[in-house]
Amino acid sequence: MVFVAITILIIISIVVIVVLLFLLPGLTGAPYVPTPKTNVEKALTKLYPIKSGDFLIDLGAGDGVVLYTATKHGARALGLEINPVLTLIAKWRFRKNRSITMKCRNFYHYDFPKETTVVYAFAVSLHIERIRRKIEHEAGRLGKPIYFISNAFDLKDLKPIKRLDSFYLYRIIPH
Repeated sequence: MVFVAITILIIISIVVIVVLLFLLPGLTGAPYVPTPKTNVEKALTKLYPIKSGDFLIDLGAGDGVVLYTATKHGARALGLEINPVLTLIAKWRFRKNRSITMKCRNFYHYDFPKETTVVYAFAVSLHIERIRRKIEHEAGRLGKPIYFISNAFDLKDLKPIKRLDSFYLYRIIPH
């Protein structure tokens, strides 16, 4: 009887931890909501034609579908994900793809590499301006413009270069 109670307690604890790992990131950016591969493909071919020489950072990379699509077109990609479970899944999925790097990090506290050309984010509207400020800071620090693809949310006072379905493309210049 004690063994059964302990086993149930352990199972409940594991479930609670996993649920929290998927819900808590919503407080700092967005909860995990996968973007369909076909939508990502359109965004990285028609909105911003990604190519060899590009270095894409996915803020909140989740399972890595954006990273994979970018590398399929010759780019290198870095995924920053706060959820350690999703980070491990993506690292395992792409363990043989040398063009993808996955890190379990809070992107607000991560310096973008100097080769960064484009940043992708699917965040909640509440955080989109904070993400913009982060990208502006990094563009200034790196001394070059960075393209920003926002899925689902626009920046209020900056006109997008292009729009395609739910995606907005911006050019963030250094200040």
